[in-house]
Amino acid sequence: MTIETLVQEDVMEGGAAIVEDRRTIQWGSVLAGAFAAGAMSFILVGFGVAIGLGVSSASPTWRDASAALALLSGLYLIIQAIVSFGFGGYIAGRTTRPAPALATIEDDGERRDGLHGLTSWALAVLIGAALLAILGAAALDRSPLRSGAGNVTSAEPLLSYELDKLFRAPRRPPNTDMREARAEAGRILMTSSSHSGVSTDDRAYLVQQVAAATGLAAPDSERRVDAMIAESHTAINRARRNSIIVAFSVAAAALIGAAVAWGAAVAGGRHRDGEPLPNWMASSNRFHRNPRAMPVP
Repeated sequence: MTIETLVQEDVMEGGAAIVEDRRTIQWGSVLAGAFAAGAMSFILVGFGVAIGLGVSSASPTWRDASAALALLSGLYLIIQAIVSFGFGGYIAGRTTRPAPALATIEDDGERRDGLHGLTSWALAVLIGAALLAILGAAALDRSPLRSGAGNVTSAEPLLSYELDKLFRAPRRPPNTDMREARAEAGRILMTSSSHSGVSTDDRAYLVQQVAAATGLAAPDSERRVDAMIAESHTAINRARRNSIIVAFSVAAAALIGAAVAWGAAVAGGRHRDGEPLPNWMASSNRFHRNPRAMPVP
């Protein structure tokens, strides 16, 4: 009777340990998958930037880029997310310890591997977002626009070329500080994309400022101001379009990457256990070291 009690206690303790191990996240595999996804993403994004697939610049040449280039850049962003998160998810699933033999659900092993891939995806996204926030804050602190808080305007990086043309003068006294005038003119030009556009009073004020800073006659100043208002409106609309495409592409890439990381982790777990893959994953069987042990159903 005592022996039976000891055996039952051992079985219960062993079953509890198995169930607990089956529900535990293996953070070593998660970290490996997240770092692998981050490294692959860095390589692919760097390659895309090198060949010109980027729409995040505020320079005049990139603002004039066509919508086709913006869409192509967004498509490349989605493709690199598929490759990167697929690679990271596969690493996470392949390095995860197999599920215990005791399982109450038939596909519990696949869910376990998929959750590891999904967790590595989430960790990679959080690490990437934190790095971007740190780099953006560092770049903002080093920006020359922060030298004078009263002269800082959001129009300066976006409409810097238009502001240069607005106050361009053949002769100007040396040591002339144009920062305050540029900042005020930039804030006025930013209203060109609003529903009402630049008001009559603001337009008249810009004409006076341009005439005083450049020495142009009133009719020439009016023509220059009207031209810069039109160019600013076009530049702001193009920048807004590119920002929308980038934001949508980032969101789509993140969502698609989650599904890809799950499926890749399941594939990595099946390769680890020597099991066949579904038909839509069968092409990856050739990467297994013993393909003959993995017949396609």
